[in-house]
Amino acid sequence: MKPHRIRMTHSLIMNYGLYKKMEIYRAKPATKQEMCQFHTDEYIDFLSKVTPDNMDAFAKEQGKYNVGDDCPVFDGLFEFCGISGGGSMEGAARLNRGKCDIAINWAGGLHHAKKSEASGFCYLNVLDIVLGIIELLRYKQRVLYIDIDVHHGDGVEEAFYTTDRVMTCSFHKYGEYFPGTGELRDIGVGAGKYYAVNFPLRDGITDETYKSVFEPVINHIMEFYRPEAVVLQCGADSLSGDRLGCFNLSMKGHANCVEYVKKFGLPTLVLGGGGYTMRNVSRAWCYETGVLVGQKVGPELPYSDFYEYFGPDYELDVRPSNMENLNSREYLEKIKTQVLSNLERTRHAPSVQMTDVGRGTTEHQEDQDAILDDQEADTIGMDQRQTQRQWERGVEKPGELYDSEDEDMGAHIGVRPSSKKRRRNERNYKEANASATGSAVATPQPEASVPTSEAGAALTSGLMGYAGEHDEELERLAREGGDEDVEMDEDSGHPAKKAKGDEAASPDEEMTDVVASNAAGEGAEAKDSTPTQAAEPAEVAPSASEPAPVPSTLDAPEKPSTPEDKPVEVAAT
Repeated sequence: MKPHRIRMTHSLIMNYGLYKKMEIYRAKPATKQEMCQFHTDEYIDFLSKVTPDNMDAFAKEQGKYNVGDDCPVFDGLFEFCGISGGGSMEGAARLNRGKCDIAINWAGGLHHAKKSEASGFCYLNVLDIVLGIIELLRYKQRVLYIDIDVHHGDGVEEAFYTTDRVMTCSFHKYGEYFPGTGELRDIGVGAGKYYAVNFPLRDGITDETYKSVFEPVINHIMEFYRPEAVVLQCGADSLSGDRLGCFNLSMKGHANCVEYVKKFGLPTLVLGGGGYTMRNVSRAWCYETGVLVGQKVGPELPYSDFYEYFGPDYELDVRPSNMENLNSREYLEKIKTQVLSNLERTRHAPSVQMTDVGRGTTEHQEDQDAILDDQEADTIGMDQRQTQRQWERGVEKPGELYDSEDEDMGAHIGVRPSSKKRRRNERNYKEANASATGSAVATPQPEASVPTSEAGAALTSGLMGYAGEHDEELERLAREGGDEDVEMDEDSGHPAKKAKGDEAASPDEEMTDVVASNAAGEGAEAKDSTPTQAAEPAEVAPSASEPAPVPSTLDAPEKPSTPEDKPVEVAAT
């Protein structure tokens, strides 16, 4: 099973122009941590170290892990495993993210490897199929695995033999044939009973007889199991003329299985598999790629770098031979009846509580998803499907908070307005505002006192002179009180000192009383005279126990005091 067949397939796909209806990606190779989600650490470590030059030093491990006979050691073995498996993982991930409906990895589909053992030219099974299915199970409740390779898919069946979330269905040669498994009575155990389907076949099966058993079985599985995703392994060793195969399928008979599965419209991961006649393998996979993308491929081969491999006819076709078909009608009906009877015993499609399958690379995978979304954001058109992340990025969030001191801008973007009173640490306030401005504090005025314009002007000049002394008082409180919470004035933004009932009046408060008394006296004298202009009454607080902050006169620009000016409104504390 040489990698050269993958290059031939890729060359045909490119020269037929099928790439125009696909998106082609170079997948990231799988890491050791991802490989160890199914295989043992010791087995993966051995594959990463062994080379043709040092394989004699690993003689014991080669016997333990079945490496050396049908699974020889070659240069770049570990890199090949990582690249082959990375495509299946990436394809399953893109199906989950809704980036495609069908993902193809012709380099995958190695279905014989075990948890800690290589088998049947397969070194890693988890990366090609099992880990791809596990990736699908993160979003899908049920996954159907279909295997049309001539050999039984024993590795995949063993991995999911005890679960009902994955149904495995294999059509294969049974008897004295590798790997010797896949009997009709192998139906699973425990929770996975009746969720392993095996259809053993004999030599020489043709297109018509294969279709007569494949389509009814798959149709009943879709009806009873109702999978949410499909993984289709398209091993080409079931074609006629394969070096290790014994079936008599033509290229179109093999592709009929792919076309029938496609009709169900489920997310499908299509993988390669076996195939040991390279020219027939590349022909079949190129033709099936055209079936998957919905484009007919002509029989005449275009010229390519591997054109001479397809002689002497140079056509895109694999014809059946005249070998005898040992699958009698009675035999096939008997096997089909038993298989359908087992499917009816499943009763209903299993469902599970959907949870994220734990894996060590979840955070890394999310970062990779974000990077992919950013890279593809500029290339998405109106006719292409957007991912959930890309859709959310285009939705405006009206309640998000932004760092903005502009109240109008904050209201425009949906920021909640600030409360009337804010509390700020006095030390931080002192550092942020080196030159604080003071606010005046006044005692309650008599209700009969109505200040005139002259009284307002006198009071304003008194408050202006008091501001400097109040700044010194704030600095003294900051040094003595430490990190004392100070209630802020809602208009000026400056701290207002709390009044304490048990303490004596400070000199500042006495000075304020004098200023307020003078203003009240002048207001009483002006009451008997007829003023040239009506004066507005001052606002009086209901009680002295609930202080109200006074707006600082320093916040507004200074205006010359004239008789026409209105008196300053003073709130009592």
